Amino acid sequence: MRFQALGLMSGTSLDGLDICFAAFEKQNGWNFQILKAETLPYSQHWEEKLRNSIHLSSEELLKLHSEYGFYLAEKVKEFIEKNGLENIDLIGSHGHTVFHQPQNKFTLQIGDGRAIKIETGLPVIYDFRSQDVLMEGNGAPLVPIGDELLFSQYDACLNLGGFSNISLKQEGKRIAFDIAPVNIVLNRLAQKFNKNFDENGDLARKGQFNENLLAQLNSLDFYSQPHPKSLGIEWCNEHIFSLFENIETADAMATFTEHVAQQISKIINKNSLQKVLCTGGGTYNTFLIEKIREKAGSGIIIPKNEIIDYKEALIFAFMGVLRMNNEINVLSSATGSTADHSSGVIA
Repeated sequence: MRFQALGLMSGTSLDGLDICFAAFEKQNGWNFQILKAETLPYSQHWEEKLRNSIHLSSEELLKLHSEYGFYLAEKVKEFIEKNGLENIDLIGSHGHTVFHQPQNKFTLQIGDGRAIKIETGLPVIYDFRSQDVLMEGNGAPLVPIGDELLFSQYDACLNLGGFSNISLKQEGKRIAFDIAPVNIVLNRLAQKFNKNFDENGDLARKGQFNENLLAQLNSLDFYSQPHPKSLGIEWCNEHIFSLFENIETADAMATFTEHVAQQISKIINKNSLQKVLCTGGGTYNTFLIEKIREKAGSGIIIPKNEIIDYKEALIFAFMGVLRMNNEINVLSSATGSTADHSSGVIA
């Protein structure tokens, strides 16, 4: 069995749309090859639209859901044409998360997959999270199915994106959960220096730790809760950003980086993890990686850039393949739902 699929991913840190075209083959387990991949930065217009989507009225949000679907379709068509792609079996589209409130039985990823289908003529699988939330799960993290079937040679897979999450085997089952916010906070702080992000963690490196702020961050309830658990922008708005008032921005960045490193290394050390694959945009934050290695040893493995940048988009393409074959693509041990299931709406 061989499939060629496109995966689309837009992360909470809003650094752009990741598109990954990959081949998947099933022979004594699944193998993959990334054939083409690219990040398309959002224009200021789209970045602002997506950032402000949480404040829209219901009518405006429905309009954006449709509009963003056609935007995704346009970008996919450009990507296919530019790279001369052929024999595409399907598109797996994550969409862009606006609301994530599993405790209230809903999550919303905009970007109507039917618009992508209409424009490209290709089968599209989208809305991967809602079914899990309705099944009493967190709707996140979803990537562990890919960690289990494509990256099982590692003890754990750590993603440093808008939020950090980890997946690992425990008592024969793959568990996964969000650890702490990362770029969703650091990028917002970097904007105070008129930068979209803190390159290499250089701004944070110049700051001073604020012990009081560090203690406040580490004492937040989320960190003592058992897994499965997940985070959203709503949680940051409620618990994080107000703590930075009256603190120098560079100091806030330094302290928050230390906080993230402490929370991540605590999980690595507690589970005695030796080989941890690290991906996502935060992997390029050398200051953060140094801090994690300082506390958790040298088992942090940094792969080649295409895996750092496109692992999530790759796995959403893979989840689409599994869904089209009616195979399990969401693990209840990771999300907390009532059963493993095959999730995603097929357009």
